[in-house]
Amino acid sequence: MWLPLLAALQFQGPVNNGQTHAVTVAVPRLEAEARVDGVLDEPVWQRAALLTGFSQYRPVDGRPAEDSTEVLVWYAPDALWFGIRAFESHGAVVRATLADRDQIDADDYVRILLDTYDDHRRAWMFGVNPLGVQQDGVWSDGVDAGAAGGPRAGGRFDATADMNPDYVYQSRGHLTPDGYQLEVRIPFKSLRYQAADPQTWGLQVIRFVQHSGYEDTWAPAVRASASFLSQSGRLTGLTGLRRGVVMDLAPEVTTRIDGAPQTGGGYGYDATPEVGGTLRWGITPNLNLTGTANPDFSQVEADVGQVTVNERFALFFPEKRPFFLEGLEQYDTPNRLIYTRRITSPLGGAKLTGKIGGTNVAVLSAVDDNSASATGDYPIFNLLRLRRDLGRSSTLGLVYTDRVEGDAYNRVLGADTRLVWLGSWFSAAQLVGSRTRTAAGTQSGALWSVTLFDYTGRSYGNHLEIGGISPAFDAASGFVPRTGFVQTSLHNRFSWYGKPGATVEQVTTFLGPTLLWRYHDFSHLPSPLEGNFEQNLMFTLRGGWSLNASWSNSHYEFDPASYAGYQTDSAGTALPFVVPPAQSNLWAGALSATTPNRALSATGSVNYGEAVIFNEAAAGREWDLSVTASWKPTPSLRTEARWTHSRMTRAQDGSWFSTANIPRLKLEYQINRAVFLRYVGQYSAEERVALRDPTTGRPLLIDAATAQRIGPATGATVADFRNDFLFSYKPTPGTVLFLGYGASLTEPSPLQFSGLTRAGDGFFFKGSYLFRM
Repeated sequence: MWLPLLAALQFQGPVNNGQTHAVTVAVPRLEAEARVDGVLDEPVWQRAALLTGFSQYRPVDGRPAEDSTEVLVWYAPDALWFGIRAFESHGAVVRATLADRDQIDADDYVRILLDTYDDHRRAWMFGVNPLGVQQDGVWSDGVDAGAAGGPRAGGRFDATADMNPDYVYQSRGHLTPDGYQLEVRIPFKSLRYQAADPQTWGLQVIRFVQHSGYEDTWAPAVRASASFLSQSGRLTGLTGLRRGVVMDLAPEVTTRIDGAPQTGGGYGYDATPEVGGTLRWGITPNLNLTGTANPDFSQVEADVGQVTVNERFALFFPEKRPFFLEGLEQYDTPNRLIYTRRITSPLGGAKLTGKIGGTNVAVLSAVDDNSASATGDYPIFNLLRLRRDLGRSSTLGLVYTDRVEGDAYNRVLGADTRLVWLGSWFSAAQLVGSRTRTAAGTQSGALWSVTLFDYTGRSYGNHLEIGGISPAFDAASGFVPRTGFVQTSLHNRFSWYGKPGATVEQVTTFLGPTLLWRYHDFSHLPSPLEGNFEQNLMFTLRGGWSLNASWSNSHYEFDPASYAGYQTDSAGTALPFVVPPAQSNLWAGALSATTPNRALSATGSVNYGEAVIFNEAAAGREWDLSVTASWKPTPSLRTEARWTHSRMTRAQDGSWFSTANIPRLKLEYQINRAVFLRYVGQYSAEERVALRDPTTGRPLLIDAATAQRIGPATGATVADFRNDFLFSYKPTPGTVLFLGYGASLTEPSPLQFSGLTRAGDGFFFKGSYLFRM
């Protein structure tokens, strides 16, 4: 189908076939322009390089792609151009919706990865669906697997894709009788790259096919590798790149009108208009300086609700605020020592991000508002992250964080390394120290971790890791929710692959133990404080279906220090709380299923088993259910409904302990690529009975000043119904207009909808405009 078109165009450029490993591209430099309209009819496309011969990467690597894809690429002095023809020869419907930016995962789409430093660590990511809707961000190899939600136990190691950053580039696309066609222009002004001439960049093109659930790559990529980007192709001979002066100014105006019940009765509103802005300067092609004054950090969509009724530690929520997102990937550290949401409402800040030689540099300083300060001072944050390239894919890193509030401070200094060896193996280590001064005195702590080995093979993988955090360790600028433990894990992966056309295309199982000790007990090697053995079994079926099953056996020993504030109420007399013995052989199992991405798609999971009621130090039974359904009846209308349910009972007598229900509904109507309307409704309903002593059955008392557990001892009820409406106009990144209204309603009993009262509401306006020089 493509050859007649090439003949008609009298194609003159080089041809690079990925299946023959011809992945080094001498990309033509052409003093020309084209119109970004999704139609490749200008003469300049006749002289572009042609990339062909895609291979399958998921679910089975190493096979020729079932659907052919052709990519044309050339560059002008100021931009890199891509023309893409994606063929669909199976008669299946190409999935294409008029989605909001970044929300194209349910569509057919193509991703372009540009490793502009050719260092196999990070790549700029530009995705486009058949209608030209954009998805962009940063693709990072070698980030901490646990912190970033990446792969474990030698699983599919293709790093983490962070789609929060937005870049300025142009794209258009349209459906054709035999697939779809795209045209993409990426200005050099939107990239950071080497200060060299000529240059070589890494290049990978990935196609996602929804009717089959397959993922195809131009440069062949296999599972048996510790790095995905090191398997990319290359663009060579890039010369005479004209980035120009990079100066982005985004002034913004925001107004919040917040309503709340008044102390003396009634309901009142308070308006808070604000003026601020952000300035970004591209000092060099590889170094950016960004400053902000009085920025708006309001979120236009609430975080997805999480069950907290039996949660022991703080919950992680991703960063969504614009100033922090650009270059955020360069602040990644193992164990999340930098967590920018600790900066709650900055008055101003500045950051420097980029790469100097073989060293990634990220510096951030900010002055936070004193509303959340324990001392009443304005917290000052200084964050530094350096990461040096070693060899082909290895790294050596340094991190320093400093938070100062008056005379109090918290400082963290650490080093980490990741060493890739023999292509499919890597080892990693991290050593960190903290020093904290408060009114109570000064203390120091340590964090350390070692990944002895991680092997990623096609049919087998493994991962062995050990790490510890001392009780006095504190990372006030990071996210370290638990201290005072040493944990080790050993996991193995086994994978089997079906023959071409088989119903079951891949089966993978992960299995192994995780053990946890008290930090100061570990040297004596006593029995673990906690431990579990878990096995996950995953089936990938033809057509994009997936089924998962898992089982686990757990052990928990209750730490007396965690119940220091507990007492037992005996007829009005407070008696010492006796910590019960350990709970062992706790069995649990889970099943989940995911349908292919179609106009109607769904995913669901169910979990049942023995568990621990941490608030009571008691054995329990837990039932969890989660269902998400998405319906896209037209290219413009999207609906998503989610329900999370959790119920716990006491194992001793079967009595009810807690129930949580969090239904969530999201409706979006995309008028065009720049304008959409959205409604999000979420009801957080949680109920828990009063705590009781699991040994005596008597009520528990909790001294809130010393207890480290979740309280209070009395029963607790949450019935919060949140509603958010938003009009959004986003023609380009940095230029936005938001008009929103949100309201929180509460009632005495959850999900009754009979006594709802308004607990607070507010109107929100934000306008900003990007001036690009």
